[in-house]
Formats: sequence, structure tokens, C-alpha cells
Amino acid sequence: MSIFNRNTIAAVLLGGALAAGAGAYAVDRHMNSASPHSAVDATAHVDRMLKHLYVEVDATDAQKSQIEPLVRQAMQDLQPMHEQLHKAHAAALQMLTAPTIDRAALETARAQNLQLADQASKRLVQLIADVGDQLTPAQRQKLAEHLSHMHERGHGMHHG
Repeated sequence: MSIFNRNTIAAVLLGGALAAGAGAYAVDRHMNSASPHSAVDATAHVDRMLKHLYVEVDATDAQKSQIEPLVRQAMQDLQPMHEQLHKAHAAALQMLTAPTIDRAALETARAQNLQLADQASKRLVQLIADVGDQLTPAQRQKLAEHLSHMHERGHGMHHG
């Protein structure tokens, strides 16, 4: 396998780990949306995710100082998208319980949700590239190996 392919795979796996973290963050926010501690819980989750990442790749202090703001900004960017999807879900439930099904409204909602998912996906890919730029090829390889083992065991970074 060429170095480009290994690095590409490592970046994708890193993105998967970060996406899993972002997904867990979104679920945490959804589950705790009524709690006044939601922002604290989300921050704590991101802190745990980053700490785990840093240990796995033996990140330097300089790398930590570059990666942390990238991840935190991505979480801030993704939060409004999560909130929009939450509202869309509630709207879809309302449409499904209406006396008649408005197929046009459902289709419009579906198309809007796809656009939102595409925006979130693009933001996650940007995060993958940004974080990957901060890691050495050897660190990306370490992370890819760790994530591969975690995947084989059916675990993700967000479980730690």
C-alpha cells in the first residue's frame, strides 16, 4: 500500500473517530437538552475525546495547542446543524401525525435534511484534514492502527 493510501486511510479513520466524538456530543446534547449542565457535559466530552486522541498519538504540547481549537471550532460549527436536525425531526413527526400526509412537505424536508447532512459532512472532512495536518505520518499511522483495533472489537473512542 502506498504512503498516500495509508495516510488517506489514517485521515479517514481519524475523521471517523472525531465524527464518533461529534456524534456522541450531539447525542449527549440531545439527551441532556433540558439540563442546565449540557454545555458543561459537551465540553467534558470533547475534553475526554481529545485526551484520548493525544495519548494514542503521543501528541506534543504544540500539537495539542493546535488541535484543540480546531476541534472546538468544529463542534461550535456543527451545533447549529444538530439543532436544525432536531427541529426537523420534530416537524417530521408532526407531519406524520397529521390527518393527511403532505407528501410535498415531506419531500421538501427530506431535501433540506440532505443539504444539512452534506454541510455537516463537509465540516467534518475539513476537521479531518485540519487535524491530520497537525499530525506526523507516524502519528496518523498509530492512530489508524488503534482505531482499526477498536473497530474490530466493536468500540469507538466515544466509549472511553
